[in-house]
Amino acid sequence: MRNGMIPTVVGTVVTVTGFALRNSNIPDSYKNGIIGFGLAHIAMGSAEMLTENIQRSNMMEKATRVFR
Repeated sequence: MRNGMIPTVVGTVVTVTGFALRNSNIPDSYKNGIIGFGLAHIAMGSAEMLTENIQRSNMMEKATRVFR
């Protein structure tokens, strides 16, 4: 499984949960904290996936230069 996929999926689930709690009796600060926590996980997981793709493309460029 790709690096960063698990934090991104967990962040999506947590963010959706935070939005689902908007009409409940939970204080707004808790709801906003849950949403923010989920969004932070989405951002970190996405950044990890991007850096992995960049590293992989750099390795592929170096490998193709060797075989030319």
